Amino acid sequence: MKRNGLKALLDAEAARRNDPEELCYERPDPLLVASRHRDERIALVCALFGYGSAKQIVAFLDRLDFSLLDASEEEIVRESAGFKYRFQDSEDIAALFVALRRLGQEASVEEIVGRGYERLGEIRDGLWELVAELRRLSPRLSRGWDFLVGRVPDDPDRCGPFKRYMMYFRWMIRRDALDLGLWRGVDPADLIIPLDTHTHRMALRLGLLRRKSYDMRAALELTESLRRFDPADPLRYDFALYRIGQERILQKER
Repeated sequence: MKRNGLKALLDAEAARRNDPEELCYERPDPLLVASRHRDERIALVCALFGYGSAKQIVAFLDRLDFSLLDASEEEIVRESAGFKYRFQDSEDIAALFVALRRLGQEASVEEIVGRGYERLGEIRDGLWELVAELRRLSPRLSRGWDFLVGRVPDDPDRCGPFKRYMMYFRWMIRRDALDLGLWRGVDPADLIIPLDTHTHRMALRLGLLRRKSYDMRAALELTESLRRFDPADPLRYDFALYRIGQERILQKER
């Protein structure tokens, strides 16, 4: 697809998708639950569990009692018993709630991310700050915990795309009919696309991406391609790309 035609498609889809009605149980998305609460810690829980079937994600999030984020640690552990989600057992889930409870007593998530971001204006530095803080506040050792919160990589250019955190940053920083826009200290132009395998395949197909490896470098390359269409807000196309692939719009247009 030629660049002008591609931009027209993305602009049209981005405008059409910028509607609260896009967040519904018929087409589930973890943002559906996060938007109901409009709280940065609850949204982070929603984002970190945002992997797997969208329907299963939303069903799991609907079962969680987010008031536990302000409960005692003993109550968090007790009420988390029996809960699990894919790679995470009840102890992993309790560890996240405990970490966010402790975090809430020290600083906001926005402040923690801002500390890293303000060093060089790089959102990844804010990400590493947040990951390190979560691991400090709840130093659990388990496969499920490692998958849930991640680790600060030795080489930030040779790592996974950290899709769930980048999705969270999009929710917190962009302001439109879908994203929450709860933070003010990060420029939307500095966001990195939350690259998942579906968006990766669609970007390759549309010619927005050449890198076939699913990693951070691919996320940066795709973000740079979208920045050519909108330098101030490249991620306004993220939800549109996701829906184009999910609803097989290109196949329908043939």
